[in-house]
Amino acid sequence: MLEPNWAAAAVVWQLTELQGLLPVFEPASPEARALSELLFWVSILCAAILLLVGVLIVDAVIRYRGREGDLDPPAKTASYKVEIAWTAAPVVLLAIIFGFTLRTMGLVNPDPPRNATPEVVIRGHQWWWEATYPASGVVTANEIHIPVGRMVLARIESADVVHDFWAANLARKIDMIPGRENFVWLQADTAGTYLGRCAEYCGTQHAHMHFLVIAQEDSTFAAWQASQLERPAAPSGTLATQGLAIFSEKACLSCHSFGGTGGNAAPDLTHLASRRTIAAATLTNTPANLARWLRNPGAIKPGATMPNFQLHDGEIAALVAYLSGLR
Repeated sequence: MLEPNWAAAAVVWQLTELQGLLPVFEPASPEARALSELLFWVSILCAAILLLVGVLIVDAVIRYRGREGDLDPPAKTASYKVEIAWTAAPVVLLAIIFGFTLRTMGLVNPDPPRNATPEVVIRGHQWWWEATYPASGVVTANEIHIPVGRMVLARIESADVVHDFWAANLARKIDMIPGRENFVWLQADTAGTYLGRCAEYCGTQHAHMHFLVIAQEDSTFAAWQASQLERPAAPSGTLATQGLAIFSEKACLSCHSFGGTGGNAAPDLTHLASRRTIAAATLTNTPANLARWLRNPGAIKPGATMPNFQLHDGEIAALVAYLSGLR
């Protein structure tokens, strides 16, 4: 009876899970397609080698198995033909793979033009993402908006530890190293929302450090930038006004920023309500989820740097009313 191959089953399960969370086999840009094609053909080549080796082993076992009455075969200490063959074949195959890899590297990582200014600066924090658009001054968090159909140069930085920026549908992985600037090209063929995450273990909440890349038509992208430059309307209604007072009383701006002022240890909140998610794309941005986060951030992301202020239900409702108006 054959034993179940748990290792193979685990690999299949992991690939299935990865496909659902980060669809690496659904490229949405020329760069991602080049990587996907390289992966596909290298996998086909490796599978063919595995099959060939398996067939040769089975053939040798069947053809040369010992039979009753057989004499011991003469011993052979060396075969120069075999040694040359099993040395030359891997060298040739690896040279082919190396050549295609170099070609793919050139496609997915072209050098930026000399003195080029990045269109977006992406900064990794424990455990969230900051996106700044130097030309307009727009600052947002955990969402990266890009125009569809063209390459966007992004500068990649880290505010604390080593992170790894990976938007699997769109671009290669790239390290975010404290004190060092890296660059990556982002491009999306079609408008849509693409999931990304940190791909380098960076501490307790590494697994919940996600982001969205939102590719938009030029007119929609321009409208989004314009809306981000506008100051949100003053809170209307008693509950939202109470929320603003609590927001100030709890000194939220000592960590968060708002309208260009405040701290930089936590995400900018200027247009929080316009974002699709909160807590680094861990929760959808709904009043109910916002209330859950305010009640106890550590229950959702253990190790999160935002403290539990022990807010009562009335304070949470007021803060949700205020924050939900920040569009």
